Amino acid sequence: MKHPALLYDKLQQHKVKCKLCPNECLIADGGAGICRVRKNIGGDLYSLNYADAITASVDPIEKKPLYHFLPGSSAYSIATPGCNFRCPFCQNWRISQVNGDYDTGAVSGKLMPDEVVANALKSGAETIAYTYTEPTIFFEYALDTAKIASQRGLKNIFVTNGYITPRALEMASPYLDGANVDLKYFSDNSYRKVCGGSLEPVLETIKKMKELGIWVEITTLIIPGENDSGRELTQIAEFIYSVDPAIPWHISAFTPQYKYSDHNATGIELLRKAENIGSRAGLKYIYMGNVMAEPDTVCPSCKKSLISRSSFRVKANNIKSGNCVSCGENIEGVWA
Repeated sequence: MKHPALLYDKLQQHKVKCKLCPNECLIADGGAGICRVRKNIGGDLYSLNYADAITASVDPIEKKPLYHFLPGSSAYSIATPGCNFRCPFCQNWRISQVNGDYDTGAVSGKLMPDEVVANALKSGAETIAYTYTEPTIFFEYALDTAKIASQRGLKNIFVTNGYITPRALEMASPYLDGANVDLKYFSDNSYRKVCGGSLEPVLETIKKMKELGIWVEITTLIIPGENDSGRELTQIAEFIYSVDPAIPWHISAFTPQYKYSDHNATGIELLRKAENIGSRAGLKYIYMGNVMAEPDTVCPSCKKSLISRSSFRVKANNIKSGNCVSCGENIEGVWA
């Protein structure tokens, strides 16, 4: 659905410069940005995927993954087609990778912001998650929905690659309660060559989210031969520590798919290596993902198991008023 876009500059000769993400695409009349879902029509920029909810479902919040954000609750999760990255290992590539001109009639039926909120409330969810694809590229839709959701007592979270401009993040921040940010590499060259972006804006997004009071968790998909060196994993862990050692780090196993179907899957030994590196860097909460056993949340002081999980469900929660019930240690997060 075509909708006037936010965050762009009008230029001469009917050109526009999109200011939504760090790509800052310069778009001629009739052209589209890298995401393929923002188009210049007559010198004005439009979002083409407004209310084009390609999927809408209720998920455990742990599936995002967010382990320190209302554990045991559910999130009404929506996405539209498109992305501002071109990751060849994307697990949702069928909906994130738009080729050619985006057809505004490609999604049958529209799910308007007030309908998203009504559905979320009816489902019993406590949160709306903008996820599966990159929420930045359906910013107007997400923002309008988040405003209504906040008014109705729901929380909002982004599951994001972090490729968003500070101005856009500031606009969203009054309504954005939490985020899981993919930190894919600690190499600008890898970001440019593999994803089609750059590293520094992602790092700046993580830091700015913390400054704005948005709860942040970070995921690194560990791909053998790509980002699994001790040096790169140490750089990631040390960066997270420099922002806040209490930021949970989700280290996830890669499964061959999309254009990386010929790559090796991640073994448990590699995840344990990353876990040890994170522990040595001083990170308080490290979680292995995409493995059979889901890790507990453990008190960093007394080492007691506080939250145990199975199949993205919470089996036990021993955090009371944000503290460990055994020793009283403050456990950082967003708790009920």
